[in-house]
Amino acid sequence: MATNLDLQEQEQLDAVKAFWNKYGSLVTWALVLILGAFAAWNGWNYWQREQGFKAAAMFDELDRATLAGDVDRAGRVFNDLRSAYPGTAFAQQGGLLLAKLQFDKGQADAARASLNWVADNGVEAEMQTIARLRLAGLQSEAKQHDEALKTLDAATAPGFEGLVADRRGDVLLAQGKKIEAAAAYGVAFRALGDKVDYRRLVEAKLTALGVSAATGAAAAASTPVAASGAGT
Repeated sequence: MATNLDLQEQEQLDAVKAFWNKYGSLVTWALVLILGAFAAWNGWNYWQREQGFKAAAMFDELDRATLAGDVDRAGRVFNDLRSAYPGTAFAQQGGLLLAKLQFDKGQADAARASLNWVADNGVEAEMQTIARLRLAGLQSEAKQHDEALKTLDAATAPGFEGLVADRRGDVLLAQGKKIEAAAAYGVAFRALGDKVDYRRLVEAKLTALGVSAATGAAAAASTPVAASGAGT
């Protein structure tokens, strides 16, 4: 009986040796690749966390400079932030924060430049659209109405349709195009929905143009293209 067991064990051992001789190198390389990929993944996650921590620290410094009203210091920190960590949400938020401070300090050109950076380099469509909404407002104030409308054409993040149409109406109204502005406000009124408080302001704009909210919304439903930049 013992001899039979010894023979079976020997046969199993020989089978293992034969398998290893044939596939051992393949198995070894497969393990190396798997372990290497696992190590790389852990390393990437660690690097990402480190990048996030460093970017957050710089954003905190930018926030403090903004609260202190130190536009020069805030500008320097933002330049460092966007140079070192351009792909982070902190860089996008920093650009928006700096642009507001620059505008408040009367530096409209610098504010437009900061918003332009977020619009062109932001990694989140929502942040890009927010930047473009603000940028279009500054461009319109600078009488750059055509540029503002082009900026709004690129503001396409889902959920912002109403705000984009409202800002488009503001630009068109600044151009003296009251009919087109009313059409854009109608699109905004329809898109915002009755649970959004900002809709009341849009309604007031329509009323000021002699258009009822119902009429504006109905017109927007039948001719939604009126709010695009195509007819301007």
